[in-house]
Amino acid sequence: MELRKPLALDSNEKLCVLTPFRLLRGVICLLVLISTAFMMLVYFGFVTAGIVRLSSVRYSRKLTSVVFASWLALWPFLFEKINKTKVVFSGETVPDKERILLLANHRTEVDWMYIWDLALRKGSLGYIKYVLKSSLMKLPVFGWAFQILEFIPVHRKWEIDEPIMHQMLSTLKDPQNPLWLAIFPEGTDFTEQKSIRSQKYAADHGLPILKNVLLPKTKGFFACMEELRNSLDAVYDVTIGYKPKCPFFLDNVFGINPSEVHIHIRRLSISNIPDSEEELGTWLMDTFCLKDKLLSEFHSTGHFPNEGTENELCMMKSLVNVVAALTLTSICTFLTFSSFIWFKIYVILVCLYLAFATKFNYRPSPIFFFPNRWLKQNNIRQALD
Repeated sequence: MELRKPLALDSNEKLCVLTPFRLLRGVICLLVLISTAFMMLVYFGFVTAGIVRLSSVRYSRKLTSVVFASWLALWPFLFEKINKTKVVFSGETVPDKERILLLANHRTEVDWMYIWDLALRKGSLGYIKYVLKSSLMKLPVFGWAFQILEFIPVHRKWEIDEPIMHQMLSTLKDPQNPLWLAIFPEGTDFTEQKSIRSQKYAADHGLPILKNVLLPKTKGFFACMEELRNSLDAVYDVTIGYKPKCPFFLDNVFGINPSEVHIHIRRLSISNIPDSEEELGTWLMDTFCLKDKLLSEFHSTGHFPNEGTENELCMMKSLVNVVAALTLTSICTFLTFSSFIWFKIYVILVCLYLAFATKFNYRPSPIFFFPNRWLKQNNIRQALD
């Protein structure tokens, strides 16, 4: 069997040099992002995702989305406005604020961050959720944010993941709750060694030999479709490519790579996606064969077909969001370190709660009712009488 290596982009394209200025700027930006995340989690996330949830899951999610959309929007601002990374969208133009399941190839550890650039433009940034490996939930501060945003942690062992996925997916069925759920069916990021193993497995089992993506796994995607099919508007098939090469997390922070991110989108009707697991597996394999072909063309030409489907970020809106987030962070920081001891006690207690909730995947259930919900139930009882 002849193993196929992924095509390389133009080797003349070089990474930006990590200058002292870029290093200092990256460290400052990272500290700002971490401190902003911490203060929003402690002072706002706990309230919206903890206290409000005792009355209403729906309103809890709405308020949480508003708070964390503000924080998540700082990342596209870093990528596109500070680091000057060019994000190019191609394929189909998709509507705003749909309930969707998004499947994407997994080129590197930061693919999921660039999906925020698309979600921001579609007004759904605060409602985005990911199926992600459980080890990421252990990240300081960020793991707490993943818990509050209801990311779905998986161990990549189906006997463990199946009940977790079905339980969490069952809470996302309400069509009145906006949803962007992203999944990476390859199950891990792409490397040359993983590609070789994937190709050997494909050759041994009579499957297509892919050179730019890994063989997709069906079970997680099938579980998502099985639980959410009737409440989704569409499935987005997203293919991501980088120039000059795939970045790591710190490459993004310091702005040395990538210079361009290309995101190709196909909007797929739910009615065209098979119901049975076997047929869905075949459909998913065909989808990844198409991704493989798209990436081969991207590596040859430097772009995906039909570019220019989305506009650039609005600088004024981005700056307003940055100023608002930094102002709130400054106020919360002052209250924590320069005010009454009760604020310090509050912060400690919330941190303990967030650590507990993240470790045990705990979310409170409603025990109270909003007045309008009580009135609705009262009206139903009167109508029955």
